[in-house]
Amino acid sequence: MWLGALVWLAGCQTAPVELEPTKPILYVQAPAGSAQPTGSLFQPSRYRPAFEDPRARHPGDTVTIQIVEKISATQRSTSSVDRSGSVSGSIDALPLIRPGDLDRRNNFQLDATSDNQFSGEGSTENANTFSGSITATVQEVLPNGHLVVVGEKQIGVNRNVDVLRFSGVVDPRHIRPGNVVASAQVANARIESRGRGAMDEAQAIGWLGRVFLSVLPF
Repeated sequence: MWLGALVWLAGCQTAPVELEPTKPILYVQAPAGSAQPTGSLFQPSRYRPAFEDPRARHPGDTVTIQIVEKISATQRSTSSVDRSGSVSGSIDALPLIRPGDLDRRNNFQLDATSDNQFSGEGSTENANTFSGSITATVQEVLPNGHLVVVGEKQIGVNRNVDVLRFSGVVDPRHIRPGNVVASAQVANARIESRGRGAMDEAQAIGWLGRVFLSVLPF
């Protein structure tokens, strides 16, 4: 009996949510045109000034991305409604009844009041901070001279693996000496930090816990 109940609970469990591993953005490289023979050893496309800091400008060059991302959002809302009213009425004369009798009895005085108040307040706050560095490789040079960079870093300790991926478009004018550029100056930046291993499994809810979370109505 107990074995059947356990089998039934195992069949009712919800499947764990698996994050599909994503890959860096891969841009399709334009086909290289046929080079026209110039009869010279000098190639303008490979020219690097002798008195200029060596900056990344060709496919295969490396760029160090300083990741400093801090995003915060705060929203507050307050509303209040107040409405009040009053009604008063009296009868001072009726057929076949003397006015003095109505004053002594005081049974024909009607009063009504109403008061409605509502107040509500809500607030939402979200903050994300990400810092680090990664060296990416120039994958493609766009027609306007901007660089498409893609990089990946994997760190494995024992049975845990942390993966950091970065991709985006860099304007060469934003590259500082040492081929360093801030992530805030990278267009279409995509930053991913994922982990897998024992620590990732420890953060997941067990199958029996997922069964109760899916069955309990509260």
